[in-house]
Amino acid sequence: MNIRSLTRGDGVVIGAAVLLLIASFLGLYSVKDAPDSLELPNLWGSGPVVLGVVLAGIIGAALIVVARGLPQPKKVAGLDLGQLGIAFTIFAAWSALGNVFDPASGVDNVGGGSDGPDLGMGLILALVATLVMAAAAVATPLVPALKGSLIPAARPAAPQPYGGQPQGGYGYPGAQQQPYGGQPGHPGQPGQPGQPGPSFGGQPQPGQPQAAQPQAPQQAQAQPAGDFSPFWFAVPVPRPLFAEDGSPTPIAELAPGTWYLAVEQRGANLVAQTQDGRRGVLQDTSGIQRG
Repeated sequence: MNIRSLTRGDGVVIGAAVLLLIASFLGLYSVKDAPDSLELPNLWGSGPVVLGVVLAGIIGAALIVVARGLPQPKKVAGLDLGQLGIAFTIFAAWSALGNVFDPASGVDNVGGGSDGPDLGMGLILALVATLVMAAAAVATPLVPALKGSLIPAARPAAPQPYGGQPQGGYGYPGAQQQPYGGQPGHPGQPGQPGQPGPSFGGQPQPGQPQAAQPQAPQQAQAQPAGDFSPFWFAVPVPRPLFAEDGSPTPIAELAPGTWYLAVEQRGANLVAQTQDGRRGVLQDTSGIQRG
């Protein structure tokens, strides 16, 4: 489970679930002018409230978070875990609203219209928590601000700008390399130390032996064919990675908070390499963060 794939909306859902758990230990009822010896139950003292509000809300939040963190969507009885979690949170909010309207669960209708007990602080906080939870669960796929990553992606050790020379590391072409056929020596010198290298076009410098001229074509061969250089990037939201042969079935899903290596550019698309070495085409490159 990749926790870096959680969104800001998931963070709101988690916070609301924590508030709901705290509210479950507070009073279910409140009675005016009640003696100090009177012990009123909390939300765990009512079966309908526990099942319909507390457990339904916590289970819904857990399903939403687990579904977001899994690399591939999971289904139970043909239903997606995330969608099932959203349904649980809506049901919990609906149940909390019903208990707020009638906290005594019909007892106030017995015995000639007795008013019965009032709302307790636990029920009030439970209603607030479930409403926030349901609203965040429904709005997360729709509101861009809630779809952002909850945990910012850690930047690579030595980030380079787009098009810059990449450093050594996973998937990187390597550090500075000597031109083909050259020997290590003085900076800018492919030959022996202390001797000036050939100028642009292969013309020798004054006092330089003629034997250094063949280095110019070899240096030209060492230059990259295009302007593209591999670079690290991270996606703002989960995005599919398609096979290079054009198959419509994704071979992987890129998760926010993880750095991937772009090894080739094909028009507006990028050929990306995952941590396990798989390569595929990223068709949606909008909003990516370059390292």
